[in-house]
Amino acid sequence: MRIGVAADHAGQALKAVLVEHLREKGHEVKQYGPPPDPDDDYPIIVRALAEAITRGEVERGIFSCGSGIGPAIAANKLPGIRATVVDNEWSARDAVEHVDVNLLTMGERVIGDELAKSILDAYLGATVQGGRHERRRKQIDVMESDRARSGQGEGPLSASRSERAATSESARAERVSGRRPRD
Repeated sequence: MRIGVAADHAGQALKAVLVEHLREKGHEVKQYGPPPDPDDDYPIIVRALAEAITRGEVERGIFSCGSGIGPAIAANKLPGIRATVVDNEWSARDAVEHVDVNLLTMGERVIGDELAKSILDAYLGATVQGGRHERRRKQIDVMESDRARSGQGEGPLSASRSERAATSESARAERVSGRRPRD
């Protein structure tokens, strides 16, 4: 798999560990961002990585910094990016299976090297699931499209009335059928 990796000044040590781990596992690694500088700005660095994902240069991305929080927020402002910060394997796997996350952020000050490698393996080993998760991803896509068209969004779930009705009907059918949603 082609993986893009980037970090700000606070995530360089973890980035090095992750790059080595990825190469050991046989992945093609492409690194993004300038050399580390205490005055660097993570929004600029994560943008370069996120745009590489949307252009198809890499299939998924990994960003390390102090906490992982800021870069995930910044990356999610870009169309086509689904970024999240994780600190455990279950969340990394779930993020791909349910939400199709394509950019994972981790905090060097939050997790150790071995846990980070385990999280990375879970992230890269997960596959996107269909069913109700696909329906939800489509709802997210509608929100993203509405925001792009309006320049800033029109509030929560700006789907058409028919899209909202279809979603409600589908959820109602799941409840009536006795299947209990697990999320």
